[in-house]
Amino acid sequence: MSGIKALLVLPRLRVQNANAISSPLTWGFPSITAFIGLMQALERKLPEHIDLIFERVGVICHDFEAQVTAGGYTRAFHLTRNPVGRDGGTAAIVEEGRVHLELTLVFDVTGMACEEGPEGQVEVAREIADIVAGMRIAGGSVMPTLPGHAKARQDAELILLDEDTEQRDRQFRQLRRRWLPGFALVCRDDLLRGRLAELQKTDPGATALDAWLELSRLNIVPTNAESAKKSGKIADNVRWDVRRATGWLVPIPVGYGALSPLYQPGEIANARDTVTPFRFVESLYSIGQWISPHRLNGPDDMLWYTDTDSKAGLYRCRNDYRPLTTAQE
Repeated sequence: MSGIKALLVLPRLRVQNANAISSPLTWGFPSITAFIGLMQALERKLPEHIDLIFERVGVICHDFEAQVTAGGYTRAFHLTRNPVGRDGGTAAIVEEGRVHLELTLVFDVTGMACEEGPEGQVEVAREIADIVAGMRIAGGSVMPTLPGHAKARQDAELILLDEDTEQRDRQFRQLRRRWLPGFALVCRDDLLRGRLAELQKTDPGATALDAWLELSRLNIVPTNAESAKKSGKIADNVRWDVRRATGWLVPIPVGYGALSPLYQPGEIANARDTVTPFRFVESLYSIGQWISPHRLNGPDDMLWYTDTDSKAGLYRCRNDYRPLTTAQE
């Protein structure tokens, strides 16, 4: 049985001008680290009378509108022209990617606020929704609900999950229906490892980067040429097809890896503060998958959390999604 005690659901949040450049190598949906940061910032903003601890966060996207030019495979961000400088000269353009989003955020929470009874839980959820309305989500502004929008029929909820397994499953099935239409982001490290193993069968020098690129792009391969090679016959006409991966896969940043040893506070000049240890890092990447909420087996499938291994220099976000096997389905 899952160890989740309660879920805080913030449905159908409209976010304007969120950051669409999620890492040095990826763009589109904001990085999951932005939502982990939102969760931590929200916990710090809670008033003293709300005893709530945030453990994990899940993200469901209902609408996505990247602020880019349309047409063709090449995209260009819509950029703003800044005011002229003091000398009257033209200010430089700093490239910024923006996207409008509609999100449902699901938090795994614990604390005394979960035990306040139905009326208390409604009040806690309402207060937290008001706090989030004044925060930034991935750098974007939370906008008011439009009249007649689906959000008008849904309010923020603090849901205490039943201890009985059947009741808990029934509660989650009801939640899944509310999150439709939409897609939840989960981590698929297993697909990355599987593709790397496939590549190394024919190319022992293949790396995880090769596998990541293979899963991130459209691979056009000759389909009948391979069968002709096996049969020993020469193919007159080679047919080129797109080799499609299973599911809606996307390259995503999942945290940071160390580039340097951990320096003691004050050792590095111009650091943000003199009381926190400092380390140079770079982005870590993996493969994510967008899946429909009705395919989630439980709340654990969609929730992300932090995992720190300072000795190995890994600071990354993890997700415990495991696809069902054919026998389990």
